[in-house]
Amino acid sequence: MDKYDVSLILACYNESEIFNDSVKRIISTLDKTDYTWEIIFVDDKSQDNTQELIKKTLKKYPRLNLSAYFHATNQGRGQTVIDGFKKAQGKLVGYIDIDLEIGEWYLPKFLETIEQGVDVVSAMRIYDFQLWSLIRWLGSKGYVLLRKIFLGLPYQDTEGGYKFFKRDKLLLLLRQAKHKGWFFDTEIMALCFKNRLKVVEIPTAFVRNPRKTSTVKILPDTIKYLKNLLQFSRTFNHD
Repeated sequence: MDKYDVSLILACYNESEIFNDSVKRIISTLDKTDYTWEIIFVDDKSQDNTQELIKKTLKKYPRLNLSAYFHATNQGRGQTVIDGFKKAQGKLVGYIDIDLEIGEWYLPKFLETIEQGVDVVSAMRIYDFQLWSLIRWLGSKGYVLLRKIFLGLPYQDTEGGYKFFKRDKLLLLLRQAKHKGWFFDTEIMALCFKNRLKVVEIPTAFVRNPRKTSTVKILPDTIKYLKNLLQFSRTFNHD
């Protein structure tokens, strides 16, 4: 039996610049809903004081359903989210990027949508056009094309870090997921398609958080993604 209506996973890595403000905004938004909820912080061996901020947050809100887990070694974004998933006790389980470049105000809409008879709700990012976003937008469009060619996925955006799942469906996917890094976002959506889950993509504004130092390295990250895509496609298309 599910203990909460909603479990929200917040994967953390060097988030000190935006942590306190983001957590305050997320808690405020969830508090305004009628759902019972928990937040699970999973820190992937941050090199700044993120772990200390997480511990202070748990002490600051002792009456809320907050918990935290800390990796002894850096394991990757995908594994960090997965570890949170495995701890979740909610009927609906999701994760959002803690920098809130997709705003916390979308949370009620995502939760209401998934309760309307779908299995998965995922963000379809719409970029606030600025010069910095042009390269990212072009890269995103190119990746969509390659993803359709190699995997045949019908989705517009698999990479957005803002997804919610019915927990029973999610457990099925986790038994099949293997990628520990950023490619996890593509893999989990590919598995949704393969398992014929009903997926709804919700258009969301993507606005860069100026207080967040980006960890994205365009060229090496793109090469890594393409390698993962090619390797994954070989097994995905033949299983």
